[in-house]
Amino acid sequence: MSDAAEKYCPDCDEEQTFWLTARTELHLGRKRKFRCEECNYGFVTIDGTVDTSATA
Repeated sequence: MSDAAEKYCPDCDEEQTFWLTARTELHLGRKRKFRCEECNYGFVTIDGTVDTSATA
C-alpha cells in the first residue's frame, strides 16, 4: 500500500489525500494510521479487515 490514499473525509466533506503517519505489526496484521492533509482527520486500517473510515 502507498503512503498516500485518496478517500472521502467527513470533516472536509470531500475527497482528500490521506498520508500514512504510522504503521506497526499486530497479531491481527499490519496496522496503518492515516491523516487528512487538510484537516488532520484520521483513520486506521488493519490488513483490510478493519477500516475505521468505513461508514455503516
